[in-house]
Amino acid sequence: MSSQTGTDNSSKKVKGLITGMKAELKKVIWPTRKELVNYTIVVLVMCTIISLVVWLIDTGLHRLLSLIIR
Repeated sequence: MSSQTGTDNSSKKVKGLITGMKAELKKVIWPTRKELVNYTIVVLVMCTIISLVVWLIDTGLHRLLSLIIR
């Protein structure tokens, strides 16, 4: 009873988890191909802009500190 009951209980939990995941995935509204392309472009543009801003700040601080240290 001890090992068999634990195995049955675990398999029921796993089945319940899988059933729940399937139910949740059916609720998801997946983006269309056009939306996905647009979202991807927005993410890439924003990453580029943020990278440039960080690079400019880093370069500016480096030059400022170089002047101070001299």
